[in-house]
Amino acid sequence: MNLLSLTAVELGKKIKAGEVTAEEAVKASLAAIEGKEPQINGFVTVDGEHALERAAEVQKQIEEGTLAGPLAGVPLAVKDNLCTKGVLTTCSSKILNNFVPTYTAEAVQNLEKAGAIVIGKTNMDEFAMGSTTETSAYGVTRNPWNTGHVPGGSSGGSCAAVAAEEVSCALGSDTGGSIRQPSSFCGVTGIKPTYGTVSRYGLIAYGSSLDQIGPVAKDVTDCATVLEIISSHDKKDSTSVKREDTDFTTALVDDVKGLKIGIPRDYLGSGLDAEVKEAVLNASRVLEEKGAMVEEFDLSLVEYAISAYYVIAAAEASSNLERFDGVKYGYRAKDYEGLHDMYKKSRSQGFGAEVKRRIMLGSFVLSSGYYDAYYLKALRTKALIKQAFDKAFARYDVILGPVAPTTAPKLGESLCDPLKMYLGDIYTVSVNLAGLPGISLPCGLDSQGLPIGLQLIGDCFQEKKIIRAAFAYEQTRPYHHSPLAEQ
Repeated sequence: MNLLSLTAVELGKKIKAGEVTAEEAVKASLAAIEGKEPQINGFVTVDGEHALERAAEVQKQIEEGTLAGPLAGVPLAVKDNLCTKGVLTTCSSKILNNFVPTYTAEAVQNLEKAGAIVIGKTNMDEFAMGSTTETSAYGVTRNPWNTGHVPGGSSGGSCAAVAAEEVSCALGSDTGGSIRQPSSFCGVTGIKPTYGTVSRYGLIAYGSSLDQIGPVAKDVTDCATVLEIISSHDKKDSTSVKREDTDFTTALVDDVKGLKIGIPRDYLGSGLDAEVKEAVLNASRVLEEKGAMVEEFDLSLVEYAISAYYVIAAAEASSNLERFDGVKYGYRAKDYEGLHDMYKKSRSQGFGAEVKRRIMLGSFVLSSGYYDAYYLKALRTKALIKQAFDKAFARYDVILGPVAPTTAPKLGESLCDPLKMYLGDIYTVSVNLAGLPGISLPCGLDSQGLPIGLQLIGDCFQEKKIIRAAFAYEQTRPYHHSPLAEQ
């Protein structure tokens, strides 16, 4: 029996029932990583020794009955921008090539308290800036469905690791679609929760008003289970929200009768691949047949979302990344003359091209004379986009659409045209600008055999509605294992 072909919840049940031990699950994961990593490069760091020690502790607690959660003993991966005490955390950047945190991110701690075992840190676009996981200082990650294609980004390592069945589930972060888009490209499921639901403490920031941590897994049940565990109010994060309705697994019901689903016409226009459009509309028909009310509507302002997002995200990135200067921690240039020269050389050598591009853009839009023209205008646009969604959610429970305009592009295609890469985020960035929850789940394969993702968006704090709709749709189609998973 291949333990990693199971979902995380299924594996957790087997461990709890005594059919398999936590150590056996961790060893199976480590063996899969060793065998598949040369092909996909999904991990930056694998902490096998510590994971096996932790597995022994967890197994003992399971046998004693002190750990009875659904993920007790299950190995999982964590994106490399989430701090883990004593384990290298690089954000896939040269500038943090030697950074070992002295604390663990709150979301990761919540998983560890529930008995999950962190097996390693996954590859990502440098500082989460990119949509392909090609900007990493530790090499590109490849898509397990076709290693000549990208896995998406920036959480490409997490999604590829789940799709290749190196781990059953993983954590990612989503600033403008960084969980949902790679989930779509890799044929797995990923949730971006409402802003403030999961503590950002310990997440190395890219865009503080947009970043949110979320789960990546094989199915909706696993995602709801992980999200339930990692959601918590945290005094250490000033944007953390106190919620009483985080029992997300209660929404796992196969019933969408009476659910009102809206499809924005703006999402179905030019630029959307015909096969992606067909698969998404087929999914909407399935939900309609199951009793949901589905209709098209005009969302408006979609054309301004990319511009507003990249101005705001770059502005916040330029502020958040100024702390990486070679003084207290991280990479420092070897040859320099004086303090300012050390700053310049450390940052020039430590950051990659995409990160530098966004820092420069952010510094420009925040500079005197341009602040009003660009940054303030982007903030006003963000408020208008939120109003457009508020208006839509007065009529609909869930908004349905594609995750990305195409399936996964070939390696090297996107980086040569950054603007084209930015435009690929057209369907995902609005969700972050408005602080909404969104889920991506597989809804078919294109003619090349690459996965197509379906996106369901809910109103603020309405994760249960999108989980319910996603679960109901998921019951109509089997999970397709990637070719690499079946090796």
